[in-house]
Amino acid sequence: MDSVLEQMKASPILPKLLAELNTMLANEKALRADFYNAITEDDKAEFINGEIVMHSPVMLRHSNASQLIYRAMSTFVELADAGVVSHEKSMMECSRNSYEPDVAYWGKQKADKFTPQQLLFPPADLVVEITSKSTEANDRGIKFEDYAAHGIGEYWIVNPEQCTVEQYLLEQAVYVLAEKKKAGVIESAVLKGFNLPVPAVFDKAANMAFVKQLLAG
Repeated sequence: MDSVLEQMKASPILPKLLAELNTMLANEKALRADFYNAITEDDKAEFINGEIVMHSPVMLRHSNASQLIYRAMSTFVELADAGVVSHEKSMMECSRNSYEPDVAYWGKQKADKFTPQQLLFPPADLVVEITSKSTEANDRGIKFEDYAAHGIGEYWIVNPEQCTVEQYLLEQAVYVLAEKKKAGVIESAVLKGFNLPVPAVFDKAANMAFVKQLLAG
């Protein structure tokens, strides 16, 4: 990124480049407004770099992992009164793009400002994406970069086919892989005390056992 900026600064056509970029961003802003007006509660869609990305139905293993993580995380957060967890249908706004993460967690400082009528949400504190062949390029590409740029402190990429969880933590505005596991426990750095056994991401019985343990205190 720095090298691109340095090249632009040194270019004799910098004013022309800036004018073109401003026009492009203005057009994107208008397109994003149209996107918000057009989508419905039934749509699973995102706005990425000026384009609407519609998501097709997912495999059962994808849906299971998403639901199990949400159940475990939301139970923990509600018991601890530690903020808000959303599942798939909350639109998260970054400066240029709009995403609907599979699971997202906002800490209490942000969540206390939410209203019951809220439709658009600020960048979360922790995001989980369940990757698939159709989403992996974005999960590891534009989202990986954009989530880091907007200060999302922790990012999990879950592969339901390989039964792995990758945990990335933000260090100096860049994600660094903390752990990639098929077993053991993922200890969240952002959601303190949330230590999720990896089997509970993929197995309903293991997930229920974890949730029961939380409820038992």
